[in-house]
Amino acid sequence: MRVLIVNTSERTGGAAIAANRLMNALNHNGVEARMLVRDRQTSNAEVSAIPQSWRLKANFLWERGVIWLANGLSRHNLFQVDIANAGTDITGMDAFKQADVIHLHWTNQGFLSLKNLNRILASGKPVVVTMHDQWYYTGICHHSADCVKYQSRCEKCPMLKNGGIGVDLAKHVYDRKRELYAGKNMTFVGCSKWITDLARKSTLTNGHPVTNIPNAIDNGVFFPANQAEARKKLGLPADKRLLLFGARRITDELKGFHYLAKACDHLINRHPDLASQIEVVVLGGDAERVKSSLPLPVHALNYLSSESEIASIYNAVDLFVTPSLLENLPNTIAEAMSCGTPCVGFNVGGIPEMIDHQTNGYVAEYRNSGDFAEGIAWALDTTHYNSLREQAHEKAMASYGETAVAQRYLDVYRTALKEKV
Repeated sequence: MRVLIVNTSERTGGAAIAANRLMNALNHNGVEARMLVRDRQTSNAEVSAIPQSWRLKANFLWERGVIWLANGLSRHNLFQVDIANAGTDITGMDAFKQADVIHLHWTNQGFLSLKNLNRILASGKPVVVTMHDQWYYTGICHHSADCVKYQSRCEKCPMLKNGGIGVDLAKHVYDRKRELYAGKNMTFVGCSKWITDLARKSTLTNGHPVTNIPNAIDNGVFFPANQAEARKKLGLPADKRLLLFGARRITDELKGFHYLAKACDHLINRHPDLASQIEVVVLGGDAERVKSSLPLPVHALNYLSSESEIASIYNAVDLFVTPSLLENLPNTIAEAMSCGTPCVGFNVGGIPEMIDHQTNGYVAEYRNSGDFAEGIAWALDTTHYNSLREQAHEKAMASYGETAVAQRYLDVYRTALKEKV
């Protein structure tokens, strides 16, 4: 079986990382998988890119320009929506022609247009869609927040100023998607049960299978290792309790850094003895800029792309903390748990599916920095800390291991191919 995985980027962003790992998992489990991207970052022979030209940037700028105009010349939410009005036809490429199954992941920001998507669906090849956010079953938004218009018909998108000026982009794109999807051999896969349940409520998925399969983790990279050695390698203190907070862009409001800062204040006030032992490792873009925002000692590390280096950081710390305000199924939690590092996160999105409360980590009340602080204190309690580490690793192996995830996708592909016949 030959599977073509399609994603905008090869390595940049959570969807790209997940798609790349799935390609490797499939290849390690008897499936011939390749990846087709717009933005290629490596020389991996299993990854190909669309022809590079000025049109790629023009597609991106044209889409942003239309959204900007509809938004009353405002940049607000400019990258929270996509209208897929420009892109590249991939159906004539050898990688597409040779594939038995087309597996779409995150294909926005000028990579695939609705017209391109129509050509893919019209080819007759089974199409599997992995939903890393909500775009495939909404009109134009990636995260609908409290809006549920997608359940019937998107219009007057609250992401745009006054619902959009001129043409109702949300309604136009929603209606076009409904037309494209109708009667086609499509299977929708949610990375989390949370996003899967939401997708089932959309009229866009009516008549199509909708299932849940988590992202895969490379267990050959992310596994428990000696903490003392990892700290020595990274130049981190050997005698402190270390918390890790990481994000590609730490200042992104949705990553909830300010809730971590407040939680640290609570720790100092409520658990001063413990707080005196804690230091924070901040990993990602803008790490140096936020050092002064935390009331505890901070070790700022630049964003890393090497998975082995990232695994070393997980193994060096005692706890991974993620006060994110909006998540599907974050790779970071799966990576940390695979290394045997317990996690603390808010009760939002797919996080409570990953962290089993007070079994392999702590799930705090949403946006409650006080409860987040209590979760950190509870997780670091030495009476059950080692048990948390063991349970975290076991959960990750059972849920996110390469073989387990590859086999579940293989079942989806086989079913889709039978439907084609």
